Amino acid sequence: MPTWSRALQLLMRVLAGIKVEIRGRENLPEGGLIAAMKHQSAWETVALIPLFSSPTFILKRELRWIPIFGWYTAKFRQIPINRGRRSEALKAMMQAAKEAIAEGRQILIFPEGTRRPAGAEPKYKFGIAHLYKDLGCPVVPIAHNAGLYWPRASWKVYPGTVIVEILPPIEPGLPADKFYETMVAEIEAASDRLIEEARQASRPSPVLEQVDGLRGARTA
Repeated sequence: MPTWSRALQLLMRVLAGIKVEIRGRENLPEGGLIAAMKHQSAWETVALIPLFSSPTFILKRELRWIPIFGWYTAKFRQIPINRGRRSEALKAMMQAAKEAIAEGRQILIFPEGTRRPAGAEPKYKFGIAHLYKDLGCPVVPIAHNAGLYWPRASWKVYPGTVIVEILPPIEPGLPADKFYETMVAEIEAASDRLIEEARQASRPSPVLEQVDGLRGARTA
């Protein structure tokens, strides 16, 4: 799966002019952890995989039926969720997550649940706080500005440099609500900062106009 990810990134760089800058690799501890990633684009569902030595996604069961991608999720023992059976699904997911952490794997999760346009009001789910509390492992917040170059729900991409910032891990032991507030604040502050940094590019993304519109709607 990392090889597939790198190949797709190379294609995006050659064909679409999308480069990548990774910051904060030193903030990734060894062993089991939860990576809580900002979700703006289809880009991060693939491109961040090589950051981890033994990654596993928590994802909708239906995604396993997608040709090629779904086959990879099965091969690499991803953790599927059956949303039709909520109580059973949560129990099975938690058991699989505990096993993954015990094996020293990295659980990759998008706490917002679905992609949100760059600049949109965030809508994080509280479920990650339950994972944090029950698994007792570090959570590494990860911010980026990929939504400026491959917008949500669009196959149109724009050239530029996607900046990924790996933030310091949130160690286990915080109350669930305090952890949740800290995680959201850190991811959103860093993502907003990376969006503003992108304005200084020699060729800023046209998506920045949409970002300003969404922010204006939030404050109106």
